[in-house]
Amino acid sequence: MNDGLVWERHPELHDPLLVAAFEGWNDAGDAATAAVDWLVQKSRAERFACVDSDEHVDYQSRRPRVELAHGVARSISWPSHDYYAGSFRERDLVMLRAVEPNIRWKEYCSTVMSVATETQCRMIVTFGALLGDVPHTRQVRVPGTATDPDLVSRLGLVPSRYEGPTGIVGVLHDACREAGFRSVSLWAPVPHYIASPPNPPATRALLQRFSTLAGLRLELDGLEQLVDMWRMQVDRAIADNDEVKSYVRELEARVDAQEAEEKGVVLGEGPIPSADDLVDEVERFLREQGDGS
Repeated sequence: MNDGLVWERHPELHDPLLVAAFEGWNDAGDAATAAVDWLVQKSRAERFACVDSDEHVDYQSRRPRVELAHGVARSISWPSHDYYAGSFRERDLVMLRAVEPNIRWKEYCSTVMSVATETQCRMIVTFGALLGDVPHTRQVRVPGTATDPDLVSRLGLVPSRYEGPTGIVGVLHDACREAGFRSVSLWAPVPHYIASPPNPPATRALLQRFSTLAGLRLELDGLEQLVDMWRMQVDRAIADNDEVKSYVRELEARVDAQEAEEKGVVLGEGPIPSADDLVDEVERFLREQGDGS
């Protein structure tokens, strides 16, 4: 069966990892794809392969776009599945920047792993972002899961306990597990009351977590400035909304209580929600989102 993969060249890479992000269900606030875009730009990456969208996209669900010049149809932009190769000082990266496929997910995942194998990538890392009950005023905490128990222990990740609807990221990691291919999934929560993109804090958090995982020294100063500007804009937007401000304070209290519990400090007189309880709430939100889609 034709998987639609087209090689434009075969790059020579040093100790590469494959990192991927997909537009759609796995990309709240466009935070995950923005992180891959940042890596592509900073590494001056060049495309070396792509997947024909005809093989995996339902165009009634994900329609191509017509680009116009002076009112005349110039070209059609098709949903893309592009592989880039870029270099950092410590190692090279293969980066997949794509829309979530609609059909033949198993075949699609096999193609991703075949590219990783052909380019001699040691691991597949995915970025994801989800809507959650988190305040925009606090640092974004990025949980990670891995298919390899040794990776879970060595990198301080957690085994996934989620049951419910999943996207291409979940299917890809399951395919990696079945094939014995090492993989890690990093997720950034995005405040559900500010769902519209962009979300610089979540993007920066994903890149910070990835830099530790991949052993990269990423210069994120430009993103730090975007984060400060974004938070100022959100503060101004909710300044006259007492209901939203009250809700944000409640979320802040929950986050502070969780962090205090992890440090062995007790705040207040009421019960402190455990980390497991908070994970359960995120997973419940994912299930509800899947049921409503």
